[in-house]
Amino acid sequence: MKTGFIGCGNMAGAIIGGMLSSGIAAREDLMASDSSPAAQARIAGDLKIACVGSREAAASSDILFLSVKPQYYEDVIREIKDVVRPQTVIVTIAPGKTLSWLREQFGRDLKIVRTMPNTPALVLEGMTGVCPNEWVTEEELASVLRILGSFGKAEVVPEHLLDVVTSVSGSSPAYVFLLIEAMADGAVADGMPRDQAIRFAAQAVLGSARMVLETGKHPAQLKDMVCSPGGTTIEAVRVLEEKGLRSAVIEAEKACVKKSRSM
Repeated sequence: MKTGFIGCGNMAGAIIGGMLSSGIAAREDLMASDSSPAAQARIAGDLKIACVGSREAAASSDILFLSVKPQYYEDVIREIKDVVRPQTVIVTIAPGKTLSWLREQFGRDLKIVRTMPNTPALVLEGMTGVCPNEWVTEEELASVLRILGSFGKAEVVPEHLLDVVTSVSGSSPAYVFLLIEAMADGAVADGMPRDQAIRFAAQAVLGSARMVLETGKHPAQLKDMVCSPGGTTIEAVRVLEEKGLRSAVIEAEKACVKKSRSM
């Protein structure tokens, strides 16, 4: 099965890396296209896969990832739409580009799977929301999910929730990075060296996330397990509540969803 990528930035590189490291694809089955000379050098050099033109990738792929930025989708589709085969499964990773919009751009019914991955895919810990159109078979969807599962986890969601996926996982690594930075700043303010503070904060976030996923307990239960009566943690939680942490996160996600729906 030939898999092609139009656009080979960080996300495409993460997907390709996951496919290769998991063994679900060989280098000779992969190809990528990019207009940037630096990306072209990376495709042929670091990734060691075929560097081709966008039309060749579109014409030759069984699964084709459109991994360019959202603002370039219209131009890319215009360039390739007449060479895409009916049996090719097109996978998009752009927020806001709906299945109906994509069908309109291609001008015909094609097999399309909308996805919303996130940057932890770079360390094989990605989370991807997936929505196929009606022309994608169960077998084809399973193939796409297998690819997406090679660099993390993937779940099928209805299309109206993909903008929510953007806010809760696609964009949320930025929120977590802000939290880690703020936690480290607090430790530095109390005398801990910066590099050490970042390690302590990041490991705490990593461990906490694993507890949620592996114990199956509600985050509130896990929070209560840490908050001893009259202790240090509940005092810190009191201040976070006073400063509106929950509200700030919720409002940030709602703003993210609004922006995604307008793109």
